Amino acid sequence: MPTLPVEVLLGIYLGLLTGIFPALVSGGLGFVFKYFTGVTLPGLGVVVLAVAVAGVNGGLLGLIDPTIKQSPRLLVAVTVVMMLSLYAHSQGDKLGTTLPKRFSLRSFRPNTLSTDVVEFVGGIGQVTITPTGQVDDMEGYPPLQADVRAAIREGSWQFPADVPLAELERRLTERLQSEHDLADAVVSINSRGRATISAAPPSGGLSARVPAGHRAVSVSALVPTGIARGDRVRVVTENGAVEGTVLSARSTPDAESPEPMVTTDGGAEAAAVAARPVAPTTTGGEGRVTVAVRREAASTLLRASRGDVVVLARGVRGEYELVSLLRGAGARIRRLTVASDSDLVGRTLGEADVRETDGVAVLAVKRGTDQAADASERWQFSPDATVSLAAGDELFAVGTSEALDRLGGTPR
Repeated sequence: MPTLPVEVLLGIYLGLLTGIFPALVSGGLGFVFKYFTGVTLPGLGVVVLAVAVAGVNGGLLGLIDPTIKQSPRLLVAVTVVMMLSLYAHSQGDKLGTTLPKRFSLRSFRPNTLSTDVVEFVGGIGQVTITPTGQVDDMEGYPPLQADVRAAIREGSWQFPADVPLAELERRLTERLQSEHDLADAVVSINSRGRATISAAPPSGGLSARVPAGHRAVSVSALVPTGIARGDRVRVVTENGAVEGTVLSARSTPDAESPEPMVTTDGGAEAAAVAARPVAPTTTGGEGRVTVAVRREAASTLLRASRGDVVVLARGVRGEYELVSLLRGAGARIRRLTVASDSDLVGRTLGEADVRETDGVAVLAVKRGTDQAADASERWQFSPDATVSLAAGDELFAVGTSEALDRLGGTPR
């Protein structure tokens, strides 16, 4: 009669021998149910099925050695089979959650830049993205203006080299839309840093910038120097004063104002150059300003032949002041992307408990394009504990740098 330790070792060996096939069945069923139906197969049913499948092998062994069913090794073997089946079921369920349901050839391309195009400036890798080929038009939009097409074709943009290609494409798209006021843009960057660009012109000019319930009215005035789009002004006329937001402004500079001069290093004569501000602003002088005012106040400006423009103080923007206060307290705001292998996938914010575990507060959640078709449904501000997370979601979180690193995020 073997001793108890020997019986335990024989039971473990017997459980591993007969539990391999039941574990494969359990893992396959867990994956199939989760991937195709989104439902997790109950663990009790998996255990019963695995023990039943292992019982076939165990029955054949029992015919060869009838003493197995009367020894402690049988109980140990059944326990090992149940543990193997439960582990395989959990791994199959996790694989069914993380495996993408749609594949494309684009997902198999290189995700990083070639090291040959990376330039190191002060120990920091940078890459210069340049367009390749012609700037194409986008289907469903009017053709792009020739000057904008030429400006994009001759442009170049520098970005950090340690981010994936998908992030570079997103940043370049945002840069193009902000610099050229595009309605939409599609960018594809290869591993050599060459970008294929398709762009669409603005779908609307002035009308697209007028808020709902407002009207755009132009008035002649002495335009102050430095007015830009978005400034708050008060237009004083003989019929009354009206406040509004500047949509556009044009002014004629004073002919007597000196032009800026530059001196070359070769001793050549000084050349006059026109100052080019970072943002489109007025140079001061007589001109016209277009402001967005409330509908009931538009008639006041329409009856006036001329007005006086007074620029209103806007002060420090609240979001910038908030960031300064957070930095003073040692906190940072960071955008974190939920990776496919992250522990946050498939869990709610309440289950993850990031506030208590990592000391991080989630300010907003931006869903991936495959999670929400409507753009208005992609953003969830001040999310509660019931908001579930999926791979590809972006979390806008605030906390210390160490806490954000523990959460697994990568700074933009």
